[in-house]
Amino acid sequence: MDKKFSKDILGAVNKKTGKTISENSIKKIAGGVTPSTLQSEAQIRQLIKQVSSMAGVPVSEDTVKEIVGAVKKSGMNIDSIEGLMKMMMKR
Repeated sequence: MDKKFSKDILGAVNKKTGKTISENSIKKIAGGVTPSTLQSEAQIRQLIKQVSSMAGVPVSEDTVKEIVGAVKKSGMNIDSIEGLMKMMMKR
């Protein structure tokens, strides 16, 4: 993922949530993500909970289901992940 895109996402998340989330916090969570993480619904749900907790923003069960489905459908292709993140930032 290109660095400018990563900074854009972090800025958009901070703006949308009204919180300040550090790049290091994101990196800490992202460092534990493996290709197998994104194939397991339970692990994807856990990841969503971690990010939600860090951001202090609750995520509805419907949104969790939508994210899980989109992540599993996208696979581990970085272009698909970037597209997914762009779609989520529009919400």
